[in-house]
Amino acid sequence: MPRALVPVVCLLIAIISTAALARTPNYAEDWNGAEINWRDARSGIYESSQTGRPVIMVFHATWCSVCKRFRQIFKDPSIVAASRDFVMILVDGDAEKELNGAFSPDGVYVPRTLFIDSEGNVSDKLVGTDPQYPHSLAVDRPDELLALMKKAHGVFNMTPKTAPPATSGADRT
Repeated sequence: MPRALVPVVCLLIAIISTAALARTPNYAEDWNGAEINWRDARSGIYESSQTGRPVIMVFHATWCSVCKRFRQIFKDPSIVAASRDFVMILVDGDAEKELNGAFSPDGVYVPRTLFIDSEGNVSDKLVGTDPQYPHSLAVDRPDELLALMKKAHGVFNMTPKTAPPATSGADRT
């Protein structure tokens, strides 16, 4: 094989391997899986570590009536658009008890929404307003989640996919 093709072949193998790892978690369809690219924890964390994109990890339970209300905000077009800047991970807290315990900086309540950098650190700057349950967000409207998604761009030093092109240094003030 010509040496010029070796990097291309390696890249293709890496892409195929990553795609093979990607799994849609159970109940993703209930959380607007048609429009939001939900991942299971294993493939999502791997994707984040490889791409540098931060994670939004949502813990829920099938019996939780508040979770059922919360999942409706993921149908909001602004949430769908903003989700494209993140690796979105959906976790059934009852089915994945070990993971639920591992990502519980303030308890294992549901619904719980964590913002995590690509190195696996849970952000303490991207939390809701409830001091007792800081990773619990407003469940009936998208405003709080959307505001945190926007704030995450600064916290994680992200460039949104929907951002306008950067101007040249001469154009900046």
